[in-house]
Amino acid sequence: MKGILVILDGIGDLPNKQLNDKTPLETAHMPNLDFLAARGEMGYMYPVKPGFIPESDEAIVSIFGNDLISSTRGQLEARGTDIKLTRGDLALRVNFATIDSIKKGNVIERRAGRTLTTAEAEILAKTLNSKINLPCDFVFKPTIQHRAVLVFRGGFSDNILGNDLTYMQGKSTNIDKIKFCKPMDDDENSQYTANLINEFIEKAHEILDKHPVNEERRKRGLLPANYLLVRGAGIEVPKLKLYRGWVSANYMPLEIGFSRVCGMKNFSFDYPKLKNLDAYANLYDGLAKACKFSIKVLKQNYKKANYAYIHLKETDLPGHDNKPFEKKLMLEYIDKTFFKFLRKFAPPNKIKVVVTADHSTPCKLKFHSADPVPVLFYNDSIPKEKKFCEKEARKGILGRIMGNELLKRVEFVK
Repeated sequence: MKGILVILDGIGDLPNKQLNDKTPLETAHMPNLDFLAARGEMGYMYPVKPGFIPESDEAIVSIFGNDLISSTRGQLEARGTDIKLTRGDLALRVNFATIDSIKKGNVIERRAGRTLTTAEAEILAKTLNSKINLPCDFVFKPTIQHRAVLVFRGGFSDNILGNDLTYMQGKSTNIDKIKFCKPMDDDENSQYTANLINEFIEKAHEILDKHPVNEERRKRGLLPANYLLVRGAGIEVPKLKLYRGWVSANYMPLEIGFSRVCGMKNFSFDYPKLKNLDAYANLYDGLAKACKFSIKVLKQNYKKANYAYIHLKETDLPGHDNKPFEKKLMLEYIDKTFFKFLRKFAPPNKIKVVVTADHSTPCKLKFHSADPVPVLFYNDSIPKEKKFCEKEARKGILGRIMGNELLKRVEFVK
């Protein structure tokens, strides 16, 4: 193995009052990652371009050297599941969300409070698949936590806007009112497709709002998962650069789908089911399993693969929830498990390591931001005292990097 690319989702942050005006990276005790930083070079990266606020898929697509128009979120998410797609099938990423009512039209919470259990999501999905009648076949599949995938079978247009406009054209918006899917051109098929999705969402709300699962959630003081937010419509196989000779350790549908389309050999595991109300206990279980699994994949493949792509998702969520201490704790856990292993694994095997993020998710903003993310390129150079954090990255010798030039800039892949 020549190199390992590690993406820590959403770790970029801004100074936070809860952390004495420091970022989670600045305050986290990460001796193993700092060991790699001291023996490497640092810089800062705009995952897409300055001023652009990327979704996760846009960032990953860019970091691996692709144009944003070469891919869609829905297609990548769907290809990260066991759903079989044929050309013309329309795929969308979905969130279970909470609204007050169709009449009032207020979006209360776009992730149903993060308390929707795996069993509840599966029951709701089963009901939607059996009860909704449309003039076409469809598949609604829950994936992990509040996430789901929706696929319409047939010949549709993907030149439409979904009803989830949180991240649009590199900007972030707090969606507080119900939106409708709209066609982006005058084509009849685009109009038909938008109308069909709106019909599905309306029928889904009627079923979800009165469903026994949500009635029980209300009795327990929980937010009902009574609405669906959709985005990332896609009908074509994403046209991404191929990365043969790579392995990936990915467990979220988006990253699994991306790795598969890129020709990587992906290794995955079943994410722990959310069984109670403690979403963060579930996240820590997932993070522990992910770190252990990533180490296993590297050990088993370092003589078989040229490169490895490791993506740890959990560090993004405390940013969305304004939980800087949780973000710090997650970073420290990753350091004492995964990076402790990497510190001992990379040097003797002469493996180059790149550590970065797909985007910044500042806790005080609770959204992705256009702020650059730190980049570390470990190349076993002469040690100098460094800490892996945003401030030090700004001073780094690698300077400013655009996402689509990262791998070539650090001579990771020639």
